[in-house]
Amino acid sequence: MKQIKRILAMIGIVLLVMMYLVTLFSAVFDIGSSMALFRASVICTILVPILLWGYLVIYQIAKGKNEKELQETLQRMEDEKEDLQTDLHHK
Repeated sequence: MKQIKRILAMIGIVLLVMMYLVTLFSAVFDIGSSMALFRASVICTILVPILLWGYLVIYQIAKGKNEKELQETLQRMEDEKEDLQTDLHHK
């Protein structure tokens, strides 16, 4: 889990840094779309971390559901094993 959090954090950092650099270069070199890039940068500063957090929550829910199903299956197998052993001892 820690590995996935680190990967998502690195992706977020890289995206934000690249976005800020593009905005800075467009302002320095006086590209006509500097204001639009600045607005996109501000919006992405908010959206990128929220999206990464959402992906992490969805991953945790999906992983937790799979682990729960696995535990239930293992418990059923243990119960069936005990039932078989009990049946064998009674015969």
